[in-house]
Formats: sequence, C-alpha cells, structure tokens
Amino acid sequence: QVQLVESGGGLVQAGGSLRLSCAASGRTASNYAMGWFRQAPGREREFVATISGSGSLTNYKDSVKGRFTISRDNAKKTVYLQMNSLKPEDTAVYYCAARYVTTRSTIEKDYSAWGQGTQVTVSS
Repeated sequence: QVQLVESGGGLVQAGGSLRLSCAASGRTASNYAMGWFRQAPGREREFVATISGSGSLTNYKDSVKGRFTISRDNAKKTVYLQMNSLKPEDTAVYYCAARYVTTRSTIEKDYSAWGQGTQVTVSS
C-alpha cells in the first residue's frame, strides 16, 4: 500500500498563496498518477487537479484554472499543489490521492490511496 502525507495547509487571507505537498511512501512507483481533492464543510468531496505519472499532463477543476498548479518531483515521490489568488470559497480540507496506474483521472473512485488531509482556510 501507498501511504500519503499532506502538508502545507493553513490560514491565509483572500488573494494569498499556499503550496501543499504530498509525500508518498510504502509500496510506491514514482510514476503513479496523482490527484488533489477537497471537501468543504457540509459538502461532498470534489476533484481539484490531477497529474499523469510523467508529469506532462494535467487537468483542473474549472474554478481553479489559472490559479492552481499541480506538479510533481518523481525523484522525491512528492506532488505539489501551488494555490495562488486564493478565495474564501477555496476553504476546505485538501486530500491527495494516488492511482496505481500512470493515467490521470478526475473521478474519486479511480483512486486507491488517500492521505489524511490538510486544512486550508481562506479569510475574506
């Protein structure tokens, strides 16, 4: 099994930036496809961004395009989510997830391993 640990969450003012990290360990291949999801209070978990195993292909939720960037360092087995121009509606617990294949997916059930989540709070 892959173990995933997120870090980098916190409290930031609207318009600010945060960078989330997700470190993988355990049964890992450095080129698993990875994704970021988020869950706001009272809402279902939703897709945010995904990246292919090579890092060359990405997808984003429409509302974060142009503000968030997903990237990866396969040598470090770490995936990042750079979040700029943050808005109060970005407030949520952010989860990283891994697929045991190299192809991206925006669908939650396609992911086999999940981190514990990191809280991001954006104040207005």
